[in-house]
Amino acid sequence: MRVLVAWCPDWSVTAGLFELAEAGDAGPVSDQPAAVLSNNVVEVCNAAARAEGVRRGQRRRDAQARCPELVLLPANPERDARYFEPVLATVEELRPGVAPIRPGLLAVPAPGRYFGGEPHAAALVAQHLVETGVWDCRIGVADDLFTAEQAARQAMVQDCVVVPPGTSATFLQALPVQVLANDSNEAEGRELADLLRRLGLTTLGDFSRLSASEVSNRFGGFGLSVWQRAQGVAPTALGSRTPPPELACEIGFEPPLESAEAVCFSVRTTAERFVQGLAGRQLVAVAVRIEAEADGVVTSARTWLHPRCFTSRDLVDRVHWQLQAGTAGSGLRSRRDPGSVRAAIERVRFLPETVEPAADHADGLWGGGADEQVTRGVARVQAMIGFDAVRTPVLQGGRSAADRQATIPWGERPVGLRPVDQPWPGRIPGPAPARVFSTPLAADVVDEAGRTVAVTERGVVTGEPWRYRIDASPDVAVRRWTPVGSWAGPWPVDDTWWQQGDRSTDRGRSARFQVVGVDGRAWLLVWRREGWQVEAGYD
Repeated sequence: MRVLVAWCPDWSVTAGLFELAEAGDAGPVSDQPAAVLSNNVVEVCNAAARAEGVRRGQRRRDAQARCPELVLLPANPERDARYFEPVLATVEELRPGVAPIRPGLLAVPAPGRYFGGEPHAAALVAQHLVETGVWDCRIGVADDLFTAEQAARQAMVQDCVVVPPGTSATFLQALPVQVLANDSNEAEGRELADLLRRLGLTTLGDFSRLSASEVSNRFGGFGLSVWQRAQGVAPTALGSRTPPPELACEIGFEPPLESAEAVCFSVRTTAERFVQGLAGRQLVAVAVRIEAEADGVVTSARTWLHPRCFTSRDLVDRVHWQLQAGTAGSGLRSRRDPGSVRAAIERVRFLPETVEPAADHADGLWGGGADEQVTRGVARVQAMIGFDAVRTPVLQGGRSAADRQATIPWGERPVGLRPVDQPWPGRIPGPAPARVFSTPLAADVVDEAGRTVAVTERGVVTGEPWRYRIDASPDVAVRRWTPVGSWAGPWPVDDTWWQQGDRSTDRGRSARFQVVGVDGRAWLLVWRREGWQVEAGYD
């Protein structure tokens, strides 16, 4: 069996630039110098970055010094695999049996005779990959997987190198031993390549001329497997993947529909077919992407999440919300008729983004009717008053009580929140206050002599809190001066000091106190240069 290998160099960078391009933050993928960083060290860089002097293993500051316009991308193996999936599907359309070796590298049994020869087949694969947006693709064909991969690495952009049958050993002899560092077991391959170079074996030909017993005794099992590859006799076993099932469903409208209600009525059957298709494979969807097309262009697209799993009724509700609100910046709402859409919808598509086993969402032994009724009731309220009108409180990281709370639309999963597990210096200790005021209340705190208590730059209290009053409280009792029974603090914070010109975010130096009055009421007070405020109350 002949093997065809398609190699997409610097795939981690390519996938990162694809992600930025989808978000509208990047230009053409092939033109921007970019690098993927791991622990502030360049892990992968593309050709444009290498032309500016960026190299693998450089520290971040050195790479930016050589190329100030360098696009820095975080390492994300999941992103690399996700964007490599369309490449696998493209090659799979031409030749089933694709074996993904790692993101950026795939192998497939060479489809030679069907396409008129191996060079023609490689050219067709390269053409299809370019049509998907992968400009830098290189292809190699040989008798075994290792030789085919090395042939692909010798090829030019969008070109191929075909190693004739029976000549793998001859092709590999002139290659330096450094090519072993490109092995899937990269660390072990790099160590072996360095050892061979120090022993004076600079090419694979030098290494292959050793006997099998010498290699096994000196370099172990891994060295023997590499020796077999250098001989061109390593067995090739492609772990061909099983193509994922087609779970997406869509419906077209002829003529296109201009009413959101008409679209929702028409997609009910498709939504039921989508859910039943998942149920037939013992799956449920917890994240679904809904796309609406008008004039052949996706005018509205959004990924919806569900606290449990989607039913057909839930999907129809999401379509209605999406068309009415004009999500994803599509501006679909019409000023003349709130029930109509600006662009006539000709197609709606349901794409499952996250599916889970149905058994994980099954009801308990004694049923889950109450939870289901609550979920359904909240969903109906949300359908009547709007998606963003029903919100759920969640906890996030922060120093103050107000900073630690956030709300998200019901049914969505929290994303982009500040991490809770960070240290957050200056955060008040527990227990958490029961009431957090959306607008802090003005207050006064004085010492025994009647002077306003303040906090110095070193976090020292100018006087012991003796009395306090809350000026803006609707409770008359706390608007009078109340003696302080006990107090704790301060917890000083000096934040946003670098934005002194921006008054909207300039909180600057502050300090928080826990104060308990003689009447038993407890408050969380904050001192700032402008005065005292009450952020929260304890019950």
